[in-house]
Amino acid sequence: MSFNQLIFRNMKKNLANYYLYVFALIFSVALYFSFVTLQYDPSMDEATGTVRGAAALRASSILLVSIVAVFLVYANKLFIKRRSKEIGLLQLIGMTKQRIFYMLSAENLILYFGSLVIGIALGFSISKLMTMIVFKITGVEDVASLNFSTEALVQTLLVFGGVYVLIMLLNYVFIKRQTILSLFHVKQTTESRVKKLSIMEIVMGVLGMGLIVTGYYVSSKLFDGDFVSINSLFAAMIFILASVIIGTYFFYKGSVRFISNVIRKNKGGYLNVNEVLSLSSIMFRMKSNALLLTIITTVSALAIGLLSLSYISYYSAEKTAEGQSPDDFTFISAEDADEFGEALSEQGIEYSKQTTELVRANVYIEDIVGAAMEDLNFDGSWTTMAIVSDESVEEIDVSEKETQFAGYNDAMNQLMKLADSGEIKIKNGDEEIDQKYTGISKIDVLPSIFTYGLPTAIVDDSVFKRIESQADPELQGRSNLFVGLTLEEGASIEEADELFQSTELSEQAGNDSQYASTQFQKQNMGLIMFIVGFLGLTFLITSGCILYFKQMDEGDEEQPNYTILRKLGYTRHDLVKGIQIKQLFNFGIPLIIGLIHSYFAVQSGWFFFGTEIWTPMFIVMGVYTALYSIFGILSVLYYKKVIREAL
Repeated sequence: MSFNQLIFRNMKKNLANYYLYVFALIFSVALYFSFVTLQYDPSMDEATGTVRGAAALRASSILLVSIVAVFLVYANKLFIKRRSKEIGLLQLIGMTKQRIFYMLSAENLILYFGSLVIGIALGFSISKLMTMIVFKITGVEDVASLNFSTEALVQTLLVFGGVYVLIMLLNYVFIKRQTILSLFHVKQTTESRVKKLSIMEIVMGVLGMGLIVTGYYVSSKLFDGDFVSINSLFAAMIFILASVIIGTYFFYKGSVRFISNVIRKNKGGYLNVNEVLSLSSIMFRMKSNALLLTIITTVSALAIGLLSLSYISYYSAEKTAEGQSPDDFTFISAEDADEFGEALSEQGIEYSKQTTELVRANVYIEDIVGAAMEDLNFDGSWTTMAIVSDESVEEIDVSEKETQFAGYNDAMNQLMKLADSGEIKIKNGDEEIDQKYTGISKIDVLPSIFTYGLPTAIVDDSVFKRIESQADPELQGRSNLFVGLTLEEGASIEEADELFQSTELSEQAGNDSQYASTQFQKQNMGLIMFIVGFLGLTFLITSGCILYFKQMDEGDEEQPNYTILRKLGYTRHDLVKGIQIKQLFNFGIPLIIGLIHSYFAVQSGWFFFGTEIWTPMFIVMGVYTALYSIFGILSVLYYKKVIREAL
């Protein structure tokens, strides 16, 4: 048999083991090439919006290839260990290490660059789809075209060529260092089997669960007023990150074995076949995979958390824009509002106009704020707030001695912790007007340009006139007038916004379009959501493949056990049921822990990103779980094949 025939026979023999690796490689190349193509697509200029958007795409491509490179190196490490006996046998029959390295390099060259060509072709074919997705989520009205980028091709070839050289270098080092005897024992030493549960593991297991729970508890208190200074908040975040990551590692290192051992002891050591195939295997293998599972869980939680937060912001774009501009169009000058109103009328667009006068004054609110005033960067016990008359707000009516707040967002409410009632004071020249605070409403009264993120104080009309007559000029802004134009039902907001953007009024500070604000946030957060989702999908596929490869190793190693169990009379159904429970643990534990990590991370600060949490977060978690579960199903199918071949 010639050397070339040996290469092709070995490649054909191992193709059954490489199929998912080849699929993942093709998919990774396709994702990378299509992603890089977006950077060089001229039609993407509007979608990226700014230099920062283009820079985000470029930085993400670097992170993307880092994820893929780590995966390919790790997968190659697993596969070369699976072939360690084959390499040892080739050395026994007289083949030199250099010759073996050439053979493996030739096999990898065919598989790797064959997959690279297919991946580039697939990436080119889906690049138009990727562009359409970006246009859709960023609200860009443009037609996506299929463009082949030579720059993207060269960049992809250079990057994956470099990864190939790195893999071959690692293979060379592996073959060079191994002796013939050690090659026959590499596979047996890849997994450590610990028969006895040590005291240290018990302590580590309890400590791991304690650290995770502590991290969760601190994250729930992050913005409750316990950590208000920048230094304490930063220290708390570092503590949460370290506590959860170290706790996760200890959880895999000791907690899982500890819990499994408690279950086994409660059963008196008498386990049925399902428990033997699942519980015992988890006990002995989880510890050796602790670092890998910690990395997968942490990055999964990071991907889910970031995608949830970006989707929350994207999902809440309209609500956020309403908070910034309560009406369809906002003006701080009556002349500007009249000018644009005439332009709308000329186009036959009907609208209504609301004029609101306001005044800025110092308000004593320390008694109704849950956080300390100095922690909120307020100057003393008084803060400057915008005040309007209840005559300007149809939904709210207060008496002469009452004041109600309106227009708050979740972030402000979370930080200030406003009470439902209490006493406040409004400074009016040399006097202080005592008022009864009656709570806060979600009604948006003034644009954020007047409120600076604080609520608006609504007082009786007589009180408003008293304050207005003695208003401190130093506290007033450039305008004490807000004019809002709201389109009548059936009017085209897109047409009206296009008209607004075509005038010089849109360039003047204080004039705003609610529709434009919504589109701007959707464009920015849509691009971020696309990038995070892209990276998250890449990591999901690579981590799922790594876990699948580990299960392939375990399945091959445990095949003799299945042969014995089959001879003892257990059916395929009995064994498969135990395997299903095992895969539920192997894939389910990292997934569940990652979901819980991301849940607490999102809960601790979601209100800074938008107004809706549950729907966006559950959609992200549901999609991630469904895609992740595919690899668990593939593992069960592989084990069925191993069991079928056990006899």
